[in-house]
Amino acid sequence: MTPATVKESLIIFTRYPEPGKTKTRMIPALGEKGAAKLQRQMTENTLAKAKKLQAFHPVSVEIHFAGGNQQLMQAWLGADVIYYQQSEGDLGKRMASAFEKSFAAGMTGVVIIGTDCPDLNPQIMAEAFKFLETQDLVLGPAQDGGYYLIGLRRLIPELFVGIHWGTSQVRQQTVEIADNLGLAIASLPILHDIDRPEDLGR
Repeated sequence: MTPATVKESLIIFTRYPEPGKTKTRMIPALGEKGAAKLQRQMTENTLAKAKKLQAFHPVSVEIHFAGGNQQLMQAWLGADVIYYQQSEGDLGKRMASAFEKSFAAGMTGVVIIGTDCPDLNPQIMAEAFKFLETQDLVLGPAQDGGYYLIGLRRLIPELFVGIHWGTSQVRQQTVEIADNLGLAIASLPILHDIDRPEDLGR
């Protein structure tokens, strides 16, 4: 299958697992090295699931990273993935920029996920792309009020402005903006994120 035939893109947002600079909310429970190790494991786990998705649903898999550099990322996760450095700015600016890049490359459906949701599986990812055939926006709601997945079939920059990132309001604010724009919204199952020490028991 040549890349030219693939019109959908799965983007994984992650961070290079440098101790002290990653999963900082976990440091009180795990220490700097333990938090970085968790980040490493969760990213590897997410990428493995993305590759399983590719086995039955043709998508381009991209890793958009913060921290580190291209060489470090390739040495860690391999050379068979597309890498991009995340843009500057808050999470909204970075996601909007990633969507913009993908649509500019001719993609017709783009999904962004993080690495914090161990229950996210290839079937749910495939469901997101299926929804994008008919819906403008797909959200995977996280238990904490955020979302673990967002999918679009065109860039809608308004969805990423004025959101209180990192709070329990993120999903609600996004849905309100989408409603005001008259978008057709699809929702995936509610899943747990691993963001804070109390989440580790799960």
